Amino acid sequence: MSARPARAFAVTLLAALLAALLPASAARAESRAVQGGRLDWGLKSSFQSYVTGPVAKGGFQLKGGAATVGGSLFRFHSATGSYDPASGEFEAAFSGAVTFQGHRKPDGAYELDLTVSRPTVRVSGGRGTLYLDVIGKAKDTGAVTSRTGVPFATLGLGGIDMKGGGSPLVLTNVPATLTEEGAQAFAGYYQAGAQLDPVSLSADVKSAPSAPAAPQPSPPAQPSAPPAAAPQAQGAFTDAAVDWGVRRTFREYVTGPVGQGGWTLADGAQDGGALFRFPQGKGTYDGHGGVLAAEFAGSVRFTGARLDLALGKVGVKVENGRGVLSADVTTGGQTRPAVALVEFDAKGLKTEGKLATLTEAPATLTEGGSQAFGSLYKAGTEMDPVSLAVALEAGTPLPALPDLGSGATPAPATPAAPSSASPAPAAAAPAGGSADTGLYASLAVAVLVLAGGAALLVVRRRRASASGTTP
Repeated sequence: MSARPARAFAVTLLAALLAALLPASAARAESRAVQGGRLDWGLKSSFQSYVTGPVAKGGFQLKGGAATVGGSLFRFHSATGSYDPASGEFEAAFSGAVTFQGHRKPDGAYELDLTVSRPTVRVSGGRGTLYLDVIGKAKDTGAVTSRTGVPFATLGLGGIDMKGGGSPLVLTNVPATLTEEGAQAFAGYYQAGAQLDPVSLSADVKSAPSAPAAPQPSPPAQPSAPPAAAPQAQGAFTDAAVDWGVRRTFREYVTGPVGQGGWTLADGAQDGGALFRFPQGKGTYDGHGGVLAAEFAGSVRFTGARLDLALGKVGVKVENGRGVLSADVTTGGQTRPAVALVEFDAKGLKTEGKLATLTEAPATLTEGGSQAFGSLYKAGTEMDPVSLAVALEAGTPLPALPDLGSGATPAPATPAAPSSASPAPAAAAPAGGSADTGLYASLAVAVLVLAGGAALLVVRRRRASASGTTP
């Protein structure tokens, strides 16, 4: 066998191997869905301190299921978007909002009033941008503007390889710099180029979809079913949920250096990050009169230094636009049944299709609630808002809880060495290597084997020619 046929044989075999393997690679390179995850960001710590400090004398409110973590971070939830492991392109939008208010005027309005919501991270071509929806009141004129999809900050991705990530995809402490558009949306408090707090996120990446099944012949048409009757706006119901976080600062106290504790959920209660869900509600609802009475499953127990408080058998009553949330309260081994804990504004309770809903109704502590919390808070103290959802028809799904993702934290891949002029990023695409690493290794081995085989054939052919024998 001459050298030329040997090389041709190697090329042919290699082409066959590529044809067999590359389609699988191309399929893996398709964009994958991002579903579930969270983004932690403090916006700008000095701004938080200013808002809550002795000058502005204000605070912030969490909305849309946003939560707080650590000392100064806001947690946004329920990531949705896409990720292409081949190119590293990534997009994820997160839910939740934070409103900052300060400098209260005699009429009750605030000179400082800024709401940021729906943070969205986009990475393409090695560049990253954080987008926000922003409603703000200008620092000088007081003019209110509302902007959506503002490119608020550039993200420092130097040394971070976004290609080939697995799930969850994790970025930690990515530097963020205010853009010109962001400075305008920030109501003039900071100029473009100002350093914002770093951004961290975790997003679950779904596996690439399998090939669609072959279409099946359609079954014969059936007579149309009569239209379903509209759900009743009154009567008994057997599925409902009430969402309540008790109080943000109370949760932070429990888990902080003073309380040194935590909480446990039982009997079906669920943790939504910034709220607790008490499910399996049963009761009656009169949508015409705005009257509701319900009892729910689930309990939560707070424990820590000098603290042992359990809330269970949660109940809600609504009438004349006013709601009361009650619970069995257990402290010191003693249980007081059906203690009215908070009153809330229920004028927003409404029927929408097959659901009756009330979203984030402002709530205040009752006298009985103050006693339940050991007089830690006075009656009238603002507590976390109350949300309700009632299924008016059996099988109607209730609103989903915030999706914080899988929570796994894989070890990050080693980023490239950063320049001395910029801080080292403490983030990277998750470990695990490219989805095509094994393929490329196999191809490399195949090339070496085939090349070596061809060379061996040539050497043997030449030796055979010299000796007069046939290999």
